[in-house]
Amino acid sequence: MNVWTGLDAELSGWRDAGRVATLWWRDDDATEATPALDRMLDLRARHDVGLALAVIPAEATTALADRLRGEAPSVVVFQHGYAHQNHALAPEKKIELGPHRPATMVLGELGTGAMAMERLFGTRARPVLVPPWNRIASMLVPTLPEIGLRGLSTFAPRTRINPVRGLLQVNTHVDPVDWRGDRGFAGDDKVIGALVGHLAMRRLAGLQSAAGGEPTGLLTHHAVATEAIWGFMDRLLERLRAHSGASILAPDEVFARS
Repeated sequence: MNVWTGLDAELSGWRDAGRVATLWWRDDDATEATPALDRMLDLRARHDVGLALAVIPAEATTALADRLRGEAPSVVVFQHGYAHQNHALAPEKKIELGPHRPATMVLGELGTGAMAMERLFGTRARPVLVPPWNRIASMLVPTLPEIGLRGLSTFAPRTRINPVRGLLQVNTHVDPVDWRGDRGFAGDDKVIGALVGHLAMRRLAGLQSAAGGEPTGLLTHHAVATEAIWGFMDRLLERLRAHSGASILAPDEVFARS
């Protein structure tokens, strides 16, 4: 049984149990209107699915805002940190929202970024934070609602639905990029294997657990996506949309119901 057949079998397992496997799509590092962005938006439109675009506030341009103006309401923007700058020292892992600077400075930048997001994108902006490199210092998380952020999205299964009161966390779990290799496509076996693994974990865990009730998040980076990645995403979205055991939720649905 190949991995695609395995995906069909897993989705059929959800359907046969009277359940639907929910998924959603987040794309990171948006700053500008580019051909790569056009490629992704065209793919989204062809499959008629929602998309959360994580935008870097300090680098976002009016051209990006103009490009998104004609998109469907299911295309929304999240705040991708502030400037996507690393403040850690080697050999620490890269992090912008870490303990290396005073919390007041970090929160001040996030507040400035939130205002820039609202100014540029208006009603398309959502008060959801996507930390660069999917990392944020634990001490900062309780302060996010204080500056108006209502959602948090990183990578890997969440441990809590609400890390703190007033903050909902919904993560991503499947990334087609081979970040530790040549930064090309990681391959069907690895990516579909990760997808099936997360779906199976959720199905067995049940909706009552934090991880089991979390929609499976697909994570892309349009700026570095290769032809192989676009081809894979096209096949995947087509497969998911065609199966009665799967549903791709719009970002607003994800952060309203999880």
